[in-house]
Amino acid sequence: MSRIALTFEQVDSAEDVNRITTALMETDGVEEVEVGRHGAEVEGRVRREALLRTVQALGYKAH
Repeated sequence: MSRIALTFEQVDSAEDVNRITTALMETDGVEEVEVGRHGAEVEGRVRREALLRTVQALGYKAH
């Protein structure tokens, strides 16, 4: 299992954080997520690219 750090841009509200949290938790292989306005820590068996695509599909910039 690995731990992946993501950095966000354009995440301004608690609603944004909740949307990202829900989407990441629904991503296959994700076991645990901690999300804040500036980024996330994700634990599980998932590729970083999959997490970035998930966040970007919501309309946010992620690195």
